[in-house]
Amino acid sequence: MALSMILVTVIIYLLMTKLYRKFSFPLLLPILTSTAGIILLLTVLHFNYQAYMQGGHWINHLLGPAVVALAYPLYQEWTLIKKHLIPILCGVGMATLLAVFGMWGAASLLHIKRQLIMTLLPKSVTSPVALDVSQEIGGLPSLTVTFVMIAGITGAIFGPYIYRWLNIDHELGKGIGYGSASHAIGTSKALEDSATTGAVSSIAMILSAILTSIILPVMIYLF
Repeated sequence: MALSMILVTVIIYLLMTKLYRKFSFPLLLPILTSTAGIILLLTVLHFNYQAYMQGGHWINHLLGPAVVALAYPLYQEWTLIKKHLIPILCGVGMATLLAVFGMWGAASLLHIKRQLIMTLLPKSVTSPVALDVSQEIGGLPSLTVTFVMIAGITGAIFGPYIYRWLNIDHELGKGIGYGSASHAIGTSKALEDSATTGAVSSIAMILSAILTSIILPVMIYLF
């Protein structure tokens, strides 16, 4: 059963990736269509979540190594990144602060319960870090991962339109935006633009995760 679930997941993802490459339509983003396809398949075949996760949890364990693998384009573009390190650090710092305080402020104005606010705050960092931070500050990790996926998918889908609308065509700027707001999913989209954009997005994702994991516990302690 476990092996069959792994095979089904991989096959669906490969098919959705092929579909996306053929049409290049943002809503056909593989992670979105694959998720929808797997949900539909499990519903039609009356498979429950626990049965699927007999194999699915093995794929889940590969999330960490997949994030580490993003270091390769970072290594390739390291000379360029060192040259522009200060602007990258400033950009990621501003983006992280805006994401944290903007979400906190909006949620407070809407009178959202504190536990849900804690669940929402780590949404813009990669899943392994977001889950740990959510647990640390009193959020619901199982719900945090949903918001992380939503942030990643919406950033990857709407990011190109926002850049076009704002006339942003600089590789560094686009990379910082993708990595800071949409973590690994955004980084995969950034790699479609160029290796440089992908590398900057990778370092933005890493820095954003580090800053968020420091800022949020301190904020919770103070407020």
